Amino acid sequence: MTLSELKIDKGWTLFLDRDGVINLHYPNDYVKSWDEFYFLEGTLDALTELAKVFRRILIVTNQQGVGRGLMTHDDLEFIHNEMLKEVRKHGGRIHAIYTATELVANDTKQMRKPNIGMAKRAKKDFPEIDFAKSIMVGDSISDMEFGRNAGMITVFIGEPTKPTSEQRSLIDNYCESLSVFAQTVSHSV
Repeated sequence: MTLSELKIDKGWTLFLDRDGVINLHYPNDYVKSWDEFYFLEGTLDALTELAKVFRRILIVTNQQGVGRGLMTHDDLEFIHNEMLKEVRKHGGRIHAIYTATELVANDTKQMRKPNIGMAKRAKKDFPEIDFAKSIMVGDSISDMEFGRNAGMITVFIGEPTKPTSEQRSLIDNYCESLSVFAQTVSHSV
């Protein structure tokens, strides 16, 4: 089902990955300070438009840089607080940010995507969330697996040729950016 065919209303929840969807993603590195955080073009406007469409907007992000000792929990919280200030300043909103900071080997609570620990935590915080009326937007296959594992509709940000043919079965829709996604869903409501 294409995005324009969905009957999105204020009962829907939007789950967003952070790096590569909202801000610049550094391959093989992490955003370790606010000075390294750059919103992708059109993202702030997109978040403002999406706030008019979705009841809840949540970020779910693997942040293994904390587990590796490259930054602290306080560093990550500062980055997120500054990001939220900018989003609010532009008329957008994000209701909560869920992070998985553990190393893969230490993820005993199954928080890291593609596991759905962050989705379960969101459901506990916001019991009205219906995963069947939720969309996961991300730029990696683990984002798509997370969405599929939780029963969400998945939207891959990036080139449709990037995933292998086997991985494409995890992807319901493609958009080149969060801005294009926002335009598409805004026109379908």
